[in-house]
Amino acid sequence: MNNPLPPAEELALIDRELIQLDSRRHFLLSRRAWLLGAQTPLAWGAPARPPVPARATEASGPSAQNVLLVLGAVLLAVAALAFTLVSWGSLGIAGRSAVLAAVTAAALGAPVGLLRRGLRSTAEAVASVGLLLTVLDAYALYAVGMPEVDGTAYTAGAAAVLAAAWASYGRALPALRAPVPAALLTAQLPLPLAALAAGATGLELGWALLAMAALDAGLALLRPGRWSSFAGAAGAVLGAAALLTGLAESVAAGSAGAALGPSALLAAVAVMAVAVAWRTAGTAVAFAAAGGLATVAALGGPAATELSPPWAAVGYLVVALALLGAVRVTVLPGGVRRGLALAGAGVAALQAVAASAWVATVLLGRLRVLAEVWSVTTPAPVAGNGPGAAALVVLLLTAVASWWLVRAVPGRAEPGVAAVVLGWAALFTAPVVLDPAPGLVFAAQLAVTLAAGALALRSTAAVGGAVPAGVGIAAAACALAGAGSVSVAALDGRLATFGVFSLLGAACAAGAAYRPAPLWTRSGAAALAVGYAALLAVALGALLERPVAWWAPTVLVVPAVVAALGPRLGVVRVPAEAAAAAAGLLAVALATGDAPVLALVLALAGVVCAGAAVRPERRSAAGWPAGALFLAATWVRLAASEVTVPEAYTLPVTAAALAVGFARRRRDPQAGSWTAYGPGLAATLLPSTLAVWGDPHWLRPLLLGAAALAVTLAGARGRLRAPLLLGGATLVAVALHELTPYVVQVVDALPRWLPPALAGVLLLAVGATYEKRLRDARRLREAIGRLR
Repeated sequence: MNNPLPPAEELALIDRELIQLDSRRHFLLSRRAWLLGAQTPLAWGAPARPPVPARATEASGPSAQNVLLVLGAVLLAVAALAFTLVSWGSLGIAGRSAVLAAVTAAALGAPVGLLRRGLRSTAEAVASVGLLLTVLDAYALYAVGMPEVDGTAYTAGAAAVLAAAWASYGRALPALRAPVPAALLTAQLPLPLAALAAGATGLELGWALLAMAALDAGLALLRPGRWSSFAGAAGAVLGAAALLTGLAESVAAGSAGAALGPSALLAAVAVMAVAVAWRTAGTAVAFAAAGGLATVAALGGPAATELSPPWAAVGYLVVALALLGAVRVTVLPGGVRRGLALAGAGVAALQAVAASAWVATVLLGRLRVLAEVWSVTTPAPVAGNGPGAAALVVLLLTAVASWWLVRAVPGRAEPGVAAVVLGWAALFTAPVVLDPAPGLVFAAQLAVTLAAGALALRSTAAVGGAVPAGVGIAAAACALAGAGSVSVAALDGRLATFGVFSLLGAACAAGAAYRPAPLWTRSGAAALAVGYAALLAVALGALLERPVAWWAPTVLVVPAVVAALGPRLGVVRVPAEAAAAAAGLLAVALATGDAPVLALVLALAGVVCAGAAVRPERRSAAGWPAGALFLAATWVRLAASEVTVPEAYTLPVTAAALAVGFARRRRDPQAGSWTAYGPGLAATLLPSTLAVWGDPHWLRPLLLGAAALAVTLAGARGRLRAPLLLGGATLVAVALHELTPYVVQVVDALPRWLPPALAGVLLLAVGATYEKRLRDARRLREAIGRLR
């Protein structure tokens, strides 16, 4: 092989050519990949175009298609109706038959060809129009050929024929979705309509509905498939209609014999519902619950017709409570057990609510005692053979059943709560129903209340063990309700008042001292103990036949005792002191009708707060109330004595308070000026400032102004906030008082337009120098903040 190039140069040339070929091959492969990704069909030899982004669409192709098909089917149906109802009479018999037969045949036959072409949605729409046309055919046949036939009977027969025809059509074209469900729904009409045509009453109609529901249930259970859910839903609706029909007939029955027929229907409904629940899984609880309700109505109906309305409820309740035993019947499936138990519990809950309404009337009826306290007129008890006795039996039965459920269904708090509440209601109202002596009623209800409180303490103490927390809360609520009812009833007599209040107060104090109980239970008991002590003090004041205002000092003994005990109360100290504060407010409210007594009560309350403030942990909480109470007592006393020179009383208080504050500041340099000097200065400055505005003379403003100036200067020199602010405020108030007459004269002499103009100029000036004013105000605030 001849080659003019040397081998080395020729080798280098070949390497360069191979590199170029590789580069060209890489470019072509990249271009090919882009073209495949673009998926744009190009004509042979046509230049490539960049891909165009697809335009966003608001509706997909299938959805738009479905909308058009539905609209088309609706329009065709409207046209068919218009033709049948309006244009029918313009054609002869032959023409009518030919038009209907041709249009119906075309509408029912067109889906065959459409399905072969894959146009399923279009075939569905056309088939729906064809089904509607068959209904119009049936109507036209009745209107022209058989007008003398009963309309209800003809409708029943036509519905049966149409249902069979539509079912056959759906089986012939299984790709269509509408015919079979339409046939199933139409098949629900023949039997009930035939019963109505035969003159069936309510009970016969109920049997017809139940028979149709049974057929639907059998079809849904024995032939499960794509359309069985339609049959199941239709059967559930018809079964519910049969159940309601049976209930209405059972309630309307006048005797046990008349109630046997509805009871038989209800029993059949119960058997069918339980059988369906046995064979299903997802809806077993619902069907079993419906069967349970039908069972209660079937068995309780005949007995209820022979009993009075209050006791008829007891008959239904006995059957309902028997259904609760289904939770222990392990042969039954779980869903059936739960459904039957829920039905029984639902009926029992309704009966318990009705009985609780009677209990509420008993409790609220005792409020009549408040109209005549200590008048020894006990309200008449409820008769034992009336609604009260029936309600008591209902409460007892439901309480026992709930307690049984606590053991049968462990881990659930609801049965325990129901057992406690219903049992307390039954035991608390039982003495009223039995009608013993009033003393025995009090004793029994006190025992029930104390038992509920003890259960609350024991249950809440056992939280985390076998007793749910809800049981303790329910017992505490019952104890509180019972205590309130017994306390109101005890106001009917003096001896009962003191006996009940003392016993309940002692029981609450014992509960507050019960250490195993949680804090919230002990805190509530402590607050109630203090409250009962205050009520006893009020009762003692009433017993002494003193004016109402003089009851207040006796009530103040309770806060004084709580303040004296202090830390000995332990963890219940805060709720006890809160209740003591409420008792102090009660004392002040009692004394408001007598100003001298009110001043005494305010002073005594201040002494109690001051005694509590001695302890360091209560100094801030009780110190300020003590000073406010002392000051209020002084003002009330001065007002009651019609004193016009308050300084004669306030200056000694101020001197003593300032001396105490000075000693406090020397012993504790960190004490603030408000704590040390604020109460003492306010004791004189505030009453004197109020007196200045009603004093037409010049001496008091002069002396008060001079004193306020001295206090202000002393505060500025010692950098003390309280003297500076109190003295300055008093000085400004005195100055305004002195300038007020001149200001009034000047304002009267000025034109009416001048004040608004001056206000506008002021606003403009403030707005123009807003930033500077803010800075000056910030500096003033910081300067005051640096004071002590």
